[in-house]
Amino acid sequence: MKRSLKLSLPIFACTLLFLFCNHIEPKKTTTKSAEVAQKNPKFNEYWYQGEAEITSYKLYQNRYGEIHEGTAVNIFVTEDFLPEKQVKADYQNDKNIPILKLNSTKKFITGIYPYSLMTSTFSPININEKTIKITFSSQEWCGNTFVQLNNREQFEIDFHSYFESNADRELSIEKDILENELWNVIRINPNSIKKGRYKVIPSFEFLALNHQKIKAYDAEVNLIEKGTFINLSVFYPQLKRKITITFTKEFPYTIENWEETITKNGKTLTTKAEKIKTIKSAYWSKNGVSDTENRKKLGL
Repeated sequence: MKRSLKLSLPIFACTLLFLFCNHIEPKKTTTKSAEVAQKNPKFNEYWYQGEAEITSYKLYQNRYGEIHEGTAVNIFVTEDFLPEKQVKADYQNDKNIPILKLNSTKKFITGIYPYSLMTSTFSPININEKTIKITFSSQEWCGNTFVQLNNREQFEIDFHSYFESNADRELSIEKDILENELWNVIRINPNSIKKGRYKVIPSFEFLALNHQKIKAYDAEVNLIEKGTFINLSVFYPQLKRKITITFTKEFPYTIENWEETITKNGKTLTTKAEKIKTIKSAYWSKNGVSDTENRKKLGL
């Protein structure tokens, strides 16, 4: 019996080491997450099974007065978040906040050189609480741009860019509605989105790429049902910009497509994204050469 135990301990230790090194995440919820799940069993069944939702889109991106083809990918996943450090928690504890994270990526070519854009939005599952953090980054051959918002007493924003007219700065603004967080609210409870005219902070992608002042702008927000879908639109009269997000009327409120129309110098152009494929996957464990086959499922 003792000999058997001695032999099993190294095997058990090796198994733990294998799991840790391969980043296999447990299919468990925190206490707070479980409380949310009890109120909405469908939410728990969909979002707390140890997988992310990944959706690919065919992208037609407005840039430099023309439309450029590319691809976009939205990755939604639930995580535990540390409210003070405002980063993903390594361990479960009572201070963690359950969030829905959206990593939104875009890749397209402008002439000879490529663009790579990514926005990360971290929103509490409890939609009565404001989004905790947003980051945006842009990489292209001219240089990098990076923006980070942290939700503290105010929205604290750190901005870095290679442009003189858009140079490094830090600022604080009031906690108005964030356009970026509306994407997560759609997935949690779109019925909580208020219609009407009020101030909204536009997406950091738009503000950074178009060198606009980071602040809340007057906006007209509307929700219109069309068959089995709902269109959420946000129109900014001062910016001459409108974004419309189309999602399914029933849970899990999947985002089917979106459009962003901007009028500049008398010319109106529209960015469009059309859904290719949605899959559920624990993508963080699929990082081997052979796993590239999974990209074919997404049409990438």
